[in-house]
Amino acid sequence: MTERVSRRQFVKSGAAVGALAASARPLFGQGPTVLVRKATPPVVISSANGNKVKNGGPRTGVAEAYERMVKGEDVLSALIAGVNIVELDPADDSVGYGGLPNADGVVQLDSCCMHGPQKRAGGVAALEGVRTPSLVAQAVLERTDHHLLVGKGALDFARNLGFKVEDDLNTDNSRKKWLEWKRRIDPDHYLDPAKRTEAEDQARRLMVADGLLDPFHAWGTINCDGVGPKGEVCGVTTTSGLAWKIPGRVGDSPILGAGLYVAGDVAAAGSTGRGEANLFNLSSYFIVEEMRRGASPKDAGMAALKRVAANTVEKRLLDAKGNPRFHLQFYVLNRSGEYAGVSLYAKGGKETARFAVCTEKGPETLDCDSLLGDGPAD
Repeated sequence: MTERVSRRQFVKSGAAVGALAASARPLFGQGPTVLVRKATPPVVISSANGNKVKNGGPRTGVAEAYERMVKGEDVLSALIAGVNIVELDPADDSVGYGGLPNADGVVQLDSCCMHGPQKRAGGVAALEGVRTPSLVAQAVLERTDHHLLVGKGALDFARNLGFKVEDDLNTDNSRKKWLEWKRRIDPDHYLDPAKRTEAEDQARRLMVADGLLDPFHAWGTINCDGVGPKGEVCGVTTTSGLAWKIPGRVGDSPILGAGLYVAGDVAAAGSTGRGEANLFNLSSYFIVEEMRRGASPKDAGMAALKRVAANTVEKRLLDAKGNPRFHLQFYVLNRSGEYAGVSLYAKGGKETARFAVCTEKGPETLDCDSLLGDGPAD
């Protein structure tokens, strides 16, 4: 005789069997194991001018980049939109429109960008007449098989793509400062190279002392790096370069591994300050590789600063203590959202070395960690 089972007993027994089967799967390796990656906290980091000017808009550069990034915009495009605010603002004379010109009074601009997930890069150097070199660098990344276009070739490329080309990117402010520099170095006479370099450096330092130049931006530049909510790492650097530079001089900003380096699976790093020192040491690449080996953003940045200091041996570049007499800062961000701003010196004259960051807490400007304490001893 078949025993009848009530509906309630059937449900209970079925549930018990289901629970036993579920508990048995891991034991016998049955069924897939699903690993869910923890979301990355979005972060944007930049040089201090990224949280300074707004060009009449509602947000600073880092805030604009962060807002676009968390809304789902491509991370590199968001960062470039952020630095565009600085490039277009005549109040910032270290990049873009109104950037301090070269020795002939001509504004020449440099930029590069790197897209971590796409593993692509683009850059321009000695570009004249276009206010937003970062957008031209992005076009090199997206539309060519090259990483760097320079001079007239970069200008023709920009013009062919429809970028507005202007005869002169000076503002009244940048032209006035250039004329003051010319007055101070006695432009009516050509000095021998050693004396001319000394005269140019001295004039630049005196203009910093007189409050005419920002000590941390006499070399220009904004670097801006970000990690998106899916862990996408990108970066961009843009600059008008060293104030009163020899025409055609290109510093570290548009050079991959120097002014900027991004490894999409690890980190990003960029710089402001003396480009020649950074170029010689390829510091941004060095910093990213230090993080690949497990270093924190701060420790990786400090290791690069130590390397720069050790490799600076020319007497004209050393202060009374034998330390570098120039400024150099690094902005460092890893894929986990950890970040740091580091600087050779904590101060430049009365100014403090600082960096900008934007997280879910909003935009902030923070002090850099320094390697050598207060400013160089003259």
